[in-house]
Amino acid sequence: MMPRMQVIEGSDRPREGMRGCVLTVGNFDGVHLGHRALIAAVIERGRALGRPTILYTFDPHPRRVLFPDRPQPLLMTWEELVAELEGCGIDYLVREHFTAAFAALSPEEFLRDVIAERLAPREVFVGRDFHFGKGRAGSGEMLVARGPALGIRVELLAQVRAGGEDVSSTRIREALARGDVGEARLCLGRAYTVWGRVVLGEQRGRTLGFPTANLASENEILPANGVYATRVRLFGPDARRPDGKSLAAVTNIGTRPTFEPGKVSVETHLLDFDGDLYGKRLELAFHSRVRDERRFSGPQELARQIASDAEDARRSLRAEAE
Repeated sequence: MMPRMQVIEGSDRPREGMRGCVLTVGNFDGVHLGHRALIAAVIERGRALGRPTILYTFDPHPRRVLFPDRPQPLLMTWEELVAELEGCGIDYLVREHFTAAFAALSPEEFLRDVIAERLAPREVFVGRDFHFGKGRAGSGEMLVARGPALGIRVELLAQVRAGGEDVSSTRIREALARGDVGEARLCLGRAYTVWGRVVLGEQRGRTLGFPTANLASENEILPANGVYATRVRLFGPDARRPDGKSLAAVTNIGTRPTFEPGKVSVETHLLDFDGDLYGKRLELAFHSRVRDERRFSGPQELARQIASDAEDARRSLRAEAE
């Protein structure tokens, strides 16, 4: 059984066993393929050296402190990030509380006081686009140049590409804004997921013959309005993450324009499930887009379309599994 990752609140609270670690630094929003390449390199090197592995990140996201008038929505909640990183096999996750004062540290101060003194790594792995310190003046190349004087070996990893383009959290956010969950999945190496709890809705789906779970999403980003082939996993006794078999589903995100349009809702119909999900917490994974949201002439036409959507989602998920 894999040892449980330890979460450390702040670099000023290091553990003695962390010194001489193999370290990576960044925001890791989404834990996409580029992030995974860094994490895999750190874990491989840590095991080879017999040293602990550390992922050092920041909360809130630095952009929210530096540009409060332009908050950037995140692909993951903190809870999701912890669960994903724990699954990767990192030993320690260090969360630095990011403040204006911390942002004012010069690159030299950040390297000397935070990285070298507090975290005391033996080796550091970062991407080639890594920047740090006041005004993002520090670079990966600077880290390589200054590292040896601090007793740190530094390795820069090349940018990861997928579909002929660089992988980034920005690219994933833009794909989700278009409803292109396939593009998001290409960059993430897995389906984009949201977590949430099933709440009482207007129960129109039941009257149409397609009962739905109305999800109160915990995430800041939802794919664009439309219908999607999805999979659902329920949270079990371990409330930190979903477990068990995934269940095929079809999900509508939108304002229900056929009826009285309202706020955006997330409604999921499980294809082969008969049970009560009300109050349960679940993970919803977006595998492919079925169609755009549109208005229908009335309940009967909508019911026929939902039946067609369900079959399209079933075929898509079955083909993916083959």
